[in-house]
Amino acid sequence: MKKTMPVSLKNPSNLGAIRSDAQVIAEAISAIIELDTIIVDEFLIVIAGTGRFKERVGVKEEGGDLHAGYLYGRVITRGKAEIVEDARNDLRYDPSVAEGTATELAEICCPIIGHGKILGVIGLVAVTDDQRQYLLSRKRRFLEFVRRMAQLLAGSASETEALQNSTSVTSQLKTIIESIDNAILSVDKHGTILHCNQVGAELIQRTKRSIIGKNISKIWPGTPIPDVLKNGSGYHWHEESYQSANHSMTFMVTVNPVVSGSDVVGAVASFKDVADFRQKAYDMIAMAPRVGVDAIWGESLPIRKLRETILQVAQSNSNVLITGETGTGKGLVASAIHHSGPRLAGPFIPVNCGAIPDNLIESELFGYREGAFSGAKKGGKPGKFELAHNGTMFLDEIGDMPLRLQPKLLHILQTKLVERLGGIKSIPVNTRVLSCTNRNLERMILEKEFRSDLFFRLNVIPIHIPPLRVRSNDMLLLLDKFLEKFRLNEGKVINGVSEDVKELFISYSWPGNVRELENTVEYMASMASKDIITIDNVPARIRNQRQGKISPDMSLDALLQRYEKNLLREKLDEIGNIPGKIDKLADLLHVSRATLYRKLKNLGLK
Repeated sequence: MKKTMPVSLKNPSNLGAIRSDAQVIAEAISAIIELDTIIVDEFLIVIAGTGRFKERVGVKEEGGDLHAGYLYGRVITRGKAEIVEDARNDLRYDPSVAEGTATELAEICCPIIGHGKILGVIGLVAVTDDQRQYLLSRKRRFLEFVRRMAQLLAGSASETEALQNSTSVTSQLKTIIESIDNAILSVDKHGTILHCNQVGAELIQRTKRSIIGKNISKIWPGTPIPDVLKNGSGYHWHEESYQSANHSMTFMVTVNPVVSGSDVVGAVASFKDVADFRQKAYDMIAMAPRVGVDAIWGESLPIRKLRETILQVAQSNSNVLITGETGTGKGLVASAIHHSGPRLAGPFIPVNCGAIPDNLIESELFGYREGAFSGAKKGGKPGKFELAHNGTMFLDEIGDMPLRLQPKLLHILQTKLVERLGGIKSIPVNTRVLSCTNRNLERMILEKEFRSDLFFRLNVIPIHIPPLRVRSNDMLLLLDKFLEKFRLNEGKVINGVSEDVKELFISYSWPGNVRELENTVEYMASMASKDIITIDNVPARIRNQRQGKISPDMSLDALLQRYEKNLLREKLDEIGNIPGKIDKLADLLHVSRATLYRKLKNLGLK
């Protein structure tokens, strides 16, 4: 919080004389651009403000010292605008920074100049991370905006007739509203539309002339704006749908009241097309890094084929089911498919079906309407399928999807329509679905744990990822890659591993696959006291389970049984989880289906 001190306002400044107009302008600015606004006179007294700054009206900023070297004092004494990008860590921003009490994150501040005299400053302030990103991504545009607002305030302060007649101020404010890339409309205290910018008119699909002068309820039937005018309480990003004679509209809407003194004199609505809002939500959460097939390491034949398959299926819109043991990199493959195809610019939304509680997964996937259940967020919430519009939804661990929700998922896959929990409206979504599992879905179908129709809808293009044990040729390459990654992240010098460690890694079965290997490399590198990793740095569970060593007392039958078991396991892994895999393996090995089933059972292979 900025350093302030209370003062007397018996002798107001030029800006102080238009305090009411300044507050109206500040409220309008914040309603339009969704940033806090502060207006300070030449004595560093806060004249107007929004949000937390409204409570500071009448107090002095920066201890009242214009020459202390802080932001407002500098702008007033030098007459030049400034942009502070990291306020909380800038000791020249405000004395509260040194005290550790600053809550502002960024600010654009501009002098208010009238007839060659500095009258004060106006600032646009970001107090959240999202606001800071928004402010700095458009800092040049906002700097020009705040300069025009400073001119507006200077004109109000210097022209007596402007104090009596708001027409001049309103005209200039309208011009400024037109320069904003958000859709904006304003209404008076009766709900009559005073202004709608061109962006707003295009979203409403009407001309500005046919909008202005109409009551807002005629344009948006059932809008909550009359309630805002009545009680003075605005709202933030509600989803609202309206029907006109020839089209429907669905917007995300923020409405702020415009207050003069204690009276609500109007309201300003900022609105966006719901599809654009979904994209912005995706951009803000930034759920997954962009990775392509280059991130799938290996030179073995199965991995080369896997990369070729990814590049091929990436160009399709068909659903893909990715199978493989735990730790093989199913999520990496899904991300590579998305980021190698035409949906690259759209969102990639991963959802772990096994990590979300059963009672929450429906609302997470499909969203909910306001009032759908106790504790539902005001205004409702879009689900992951809506956020994935024009992109890709990745359903991780699809085998854990509750049976009761599988029909609803099937309906979305078939119709491309989502219906929110508690809602009655179907929302169209253009979403490609990738899913993965390490479970045997065919067995789950037989046991009535998974719907066969959903399986076939998901499994349009099956991709199986081979386990690490069947591509031992990639072992040393992966080992080097993970060592390099550790060196870059930790800065520790590790030049390699000893030969006995390499031999052990090649012979080990790696039940946790690539994930287990990466974690093992990180453990060894962290524990190594020298620049070469030795067998002593290998986790005990791996040292104690060396594979491939033939015991001297091992019988020929035992050796043959072990070889046969390893061969069958590798062949099953190579074929993957596809329909008729047992018949295919029987044909490959030239044995009957009954013989193969018997061998699999005797060897403990499922």
